[in-house]
Amino acid sequence: MADVILNHLSAANLFDLGGVIVVITGGGTGIGLMIATTLVANGATVYIIGPKQADLDKIAKVYNDAAHKISSKGRIYGLEGDVRQKSEAIRLAQEIGKREKYITALFNNAGIAGTSSTYGAPEEPTAASFIKKYFDPVSQADFNNVLNTNAVGPYWLTFAFLPLLEAWKNSAQSNLAAAKFVPQIIMTSSMNGWTKDSATSGRSWPYMYSKSAIGHATSSLAHELLPLGIRVNGIAPGWFQTEMTAPGTQDAVGLSHYGPEEAAIEFNVPAIPTGGTNRDMGALALFLIANWFINGETILIDGGTLLKHPSSY
Repeated sequence: MADVILNHLSAANLFDLGGVIVVITGGGTGIGLMIATTLVANGATVYIIGPKQADLDKIAKVYNDAAHKISSKGRIYGLEGDVRQKSEAIRLAQEIGKREKYITALFNNAGIAGTSSTYGAPEEPTAASFIKKYFDPVSQADFNNVLNTNAVGPYWLTFAFLPLLEAWKNSAQSNLAAAKFVPQIIMTSSMNGWTKDSATSGRSWPYMYSKSAIGHATSSLAHELLPLGIRVNGIAPGWFQTEMTAPGTQDAVGLSHYGPEEAAIEFNVPAIPTGGTNRDMGALALFLIANWFINGETILIDGGTLLKHPSSY
């Protein structure tokens, strides 16, 4: 009996994602790719959604070839789509529904920071200085684009994919993987959804607004979806090396690179040499997929940044 329990609780069993089907928006770069590659390494089928099919196909081939070499059954498939649009959410769900009978998890991960090069701290404590830094440089279009990508799109996608998530739950009696993993929606928020110090977000108020919205929506949607047995949880990353924080530095395998000293100065992160890594984010994604008992929570993964800066987390 004890040997059965130990086998059941082994990492190889807990995190064997054979049969698991996952959709990740923004899955071709940054945090989305960290999640996607971890799940594929453990046997999952992962659909990554992004703005350009060619880019998605390129990164999918890199990791599918690698998965074949290590005999992993996991695979990545790319789908071009605009996550800001309700019509696109419907189309993407229909497209995946043509290929799969159900999905296990939807990661609403896609996010943008906006035109961060225009942001900066006021130079003096005057209304004119605050307007110069926080109001004049921010266009209506940029603010709307950030909100629609980071906060509105996840709403459309959540409901568009509910039928496929419900189908996973209903297949549990005939599907061994569905009996092992329960359906879930996972939102990528940010430590900046709770920060009181705009320096941690590079002074991007549109970004902070959007991440505050998705942070609260996570718990609200979790409550709303209780009757369906579909959980909603969140991830709130601190500073990770991604295309958002280090634009133009992505290498052939999708990893971005940024000097830790520069990060400490620009983002006011604690003295952690690398910031968050793909191992850190991947381990959290595995944990959330495997766990049945967490619902309505957002997990902060920031290396202690909000221990240093004031927040409401």
